[in-house]
Amino acid sequence: MSILNYITWNVDPEIFSIGPLSIRWYGLLFALGFVIGQRILTKIYVAEGRTEGDVDVITIYMIIGTVVGARLGHTLFYSPEYYLSNPIEILKIWEGGLASHGATIGILFALWLFSRNQKFDYLWVLDRIVIVVALGGALIRLGNLMNSEIIGHPTTVPWAFEFVRLGENPVVPRHPTQLYESLSVFLLFVVLYWLWSKYKGALPKGLLFGIFVTALFSFRFLVEFLKEDQVAKEATMTLNLGQWLSIPLIIIGIAILVWVWLRPTQALPGGRLPESSNA
Repeated sequence: MSILNYITWNVDPEIFSIGPLSIRWYGLLFALGFVIGQRILTKIYVAEGRTEGDVDVITIYMIIGTVVGARLGHTLFYSPEYYLSNPIEILKIWEGGLASHGATIGILFALWLFSRNQKFDYLWVLDRIVIVVALGGALIRLGNLMNSEIIGHPTTVPWAFEFVRLGENPVVPRHPTQLYESLSVFLLFVVLYWLWSKYKGALPKGLLFGIFVTALFSFRFLVEFLKEDQVAKEATMTLNLGQWLSIPLIIIGIAILVWVWLRPTQALPGGRLPESSNA
């Protein structure tokens, strides 16, 4: 017999509504990630000789890169046939459908543009941004939990969640995979922030980014074994889409860590580029 007798999860995704305006937990937690992240990033930038203005600019790049990348990632990775036939549906973000792998690509491209336009060392930028991205990722997965989405397989573990709002009859206890990911990414945030706070500019370029990418997508690869399929075509796949999309990112992360190990290089203070690169 289960000690906890399972956890009944029947949270309303909507916090409140005023007329046509609806405030949902997912949107609140998504936005909270940017708000808290901006404060933490400001502390990091100021401690290393940059300004709050730099953080304001990079936040704009981050928001655009995250939203556009996550939405395009969902439409192109998971349901390309539908969205390419109905392109106007791509714009309906409020109906749901954001992919973390797409967000990763969008963020990487947006920060490359930021680094190029604002004359920053790209790896220095990535090493610091992953700290707040980890925190944002933890909050987004909590949003998924509030939506009772991205659920796990049925299980009898004592911490299983019964997702009442799925409408199953009878209700089936399942792995709370959203919570697994949220807790793991929050732990990653703690580790990355601790490393930065202890060593700051003495950290080799690429170390934090390499740790983040390798750890995040390795855990994502593993936890996918506990998840229900996100789209029907995954039922016939040995590995699901989330796992296939994670593999190249894991390889990139490991390659960066090996590069850092073999050729450790410190960034210039404040992520400045060498004089020859500013021309």
